[in-house]
Amino acid sequence: MLSAAMLVCTCGYAVPAMAQHDSMTPMAVPSQAGAIELGTGALPGATAPEAWHRQYGSVFARNVTVATLTPFLPAQGKGTGAAVIVAPGGGFRTLSMSNEGWDVAKALAAKGVAAFVLKYRLHPTPLAMREFEADMARLFSGPPRQPGGQDPVVTLAPQIADARAAFALVRARAREWKVDSDRIGMVGFSAGAMLTLSTALYGEDAKPAFIANIYGPLTAVAAPADAPPLFVAIAADDPFFANAGYGLVDSWKSARRPVEFHLYEQGGHGFGMYPKTTTSTGWFDGFSRWLAMHGYLKTKS
Repeated sequence: MLSAAMLVCTCGYAVPAMAQHDSMTPMAVPSQAGAIELGTGALPGATAPEAWHRQYGSVFARNVTVATLTPFLPAQGKGTGAAVIVAPGGGFRTLSMSNEGWDVAKALAAKGVAAFVLKYRLHPTPLAMREFEADMARLFSGPPRQPGGQDPVVTLAPQIADARAAFALVRARAREWKVDSDRIGMVGFSAGAMLTLSTALYGEDAKPAFIANIYGPLTAVAAPADAPPLFVAIAADDPFFANAGYGLVDSWKSARRPVEFHLYEQGGHGFGMYPKTTTSTGWFDGFSRWLAMHGYLKTKS
């Protein structure tokens, strides 16, 4: 069971130190060529239309009520057969689509790994930008809240359903996309990291081959005996999740499951693919080396 600390909604909203004061600028909903609806239905009770905005040099989606999956495939003949579901963060109220989604997927595809950006359903937010900004300011002000008695199977039910549907779709079209059904992992950022871990623990038939938690909660869990290999990266100055210990890493070690942990001195929260001067920028190189170590950057023999 995930602890209550892992259900804090103050997770995932990208706040790069280089641009903390950037304002939200509304933008038209992009075409999202190639996005495939996952068929998990519209989010019950949501009435506001999907909206997008720019901030921190990234683009964000909110009021997502219909989940989609967008493929980013390696160049012809360059694929290794491995694949990754990419889950952006945003506190389950918005999604950092470029910094923690498309840019990550493009980098993985360049390594020969098929990547699929998951635009999962979100909690509704005010339609007006000014009201939304005020709502987010309240959400991320003060220390992270520690609600009790929440079960991710219930609290994250729509998002876990979206992740399960994503895995099912990739496996159903594995031949077309030249993917090995047994080599599909998942990487998530902050709230997306929470979803990634929840998918591994409670996603039933999803069963990721490996998972990566990028600046997500690190609270201890009951790691199963067959827990997938885990990659963890976080900055020591992360304002949300760097000060509560590293129980998740210990959980994997106690279960004698593979785990790699990168603690960067600086980087803040939400560094993603931003070109920062901190060593946290090296997380993707580290992740790539980890994938290579586990055999995912070459064709399965």
